[in-house]
Amino acid sequence: MTYKNNSHVFSVPVIKSTLSLGLLLAAATAQAQTRRVVVAADGSGDFRTVQAAFDAVPAGNADWFTIVVKPGTYKEKLTLAAEKTHVRLVGEDAARTILTFDNYNQRIDPTTGKNFGTTGSASIHLYANDFAAENITFANSAGPVGQAVAAWVAGDRSSFRHCRFLGFQDTLYTYGYGSRQLYDDCYIEGTVDFIFGSSTAWFENCHVVGKTGGFFTAASTPDTTRYGYVFHRCRLDGTAPAGSFYLGRPWRPYAKTVYLECQLGALVRPEGWDEWGKESNKQTAYYAEYKSSGPGAQPAARVPWSHQLTKAEAQTYTQAAVLRGWQPPK
Repeated sequence: MTYKNNSHVFSVPVIKSTLSLGLLLAAATAQAQTRRVVVAADGSGDFRTVQAAFDAVPAGNADWFTIVVKPGTYKEKLTLAAEKTHVRLVGEDAARTILTFDNYNQRIDPTTGKNFGTTGSASIHLYANDFAAENITFANSAGPVGQAVAAWVAGDRSSFRHCRFLGFQDTLYTYGYGSRQLYDDCYIEGTVDFIFGSSTAWFENCHVVGKTGGFFTAASTPDTTRYGYVFHRCRLDGTAPAGSFYLGRPWRPYAKTVYLECQLGALVRPEGWDEWGKESNKQTAYYAEYKSSGPGAQPAARVPWSHQLTKAEAQTYTQAAVLRGWQPPK
């Protein structure tokens, strides 16, 4: 139907179309707003706890869902379920945005009456694929009481930028069997085996800090996986005495760990690597360095079953190759 008003002509269908467009835009705006939520302990955000925000992520989520965490210390035992994919966890400042809990291996789980164990001790369990964190501290505040995991990361395509991982023994558990993980400009501290697990992980420009003596890494790389841990232009130092830290030992026989152009402090032992008491590990584990620098770089003193890479060999270790073509979100 057409209406006339002086010289103006307008029709109902046009008005309806405009209204429909407006409703669609409003719905799209509302949907976009639900893709970003804020966690604030003081109640000024959408949720007071990080776990509540995790729970709000739709199952089977296919688009990035951003959770902004306001500064504060959040003492929570956290779980991001496998179906909660494409989650981006963002803090304003890692030093002031802290996610922590205090379970440890030998602590008794009141629900089972048994020890939590290493995996159960984790402050956060990340099961989901496509997870990204930025400006967040992941901590286990149990202290030097044995295995006490700060972050347990199982999902494929997991990335961490400008994050901190705080603990003692077994701080960062890269659990995912062959999963791809990136740690960019992160701070990671601990004592024994404090970066460990079976994932393929690239560490870029990270500060790795040994606290009292032990092993920086304990990879358990699958025998079917070409790459394990690769540290590129990282700095390894700490408060531990000189010569008190190994670069790594093999948790499983085919462990693979490579340091490329890393600065090594005096705490690194001259021999560099340990076979974990198994002679056979010397034939299966792959440990290598390229252009290490600093007082801990002593290539002539390294164990004979480790490798000093040539330039051509080192050039095969690129982020794209190690992470099998995956490009983390910017």
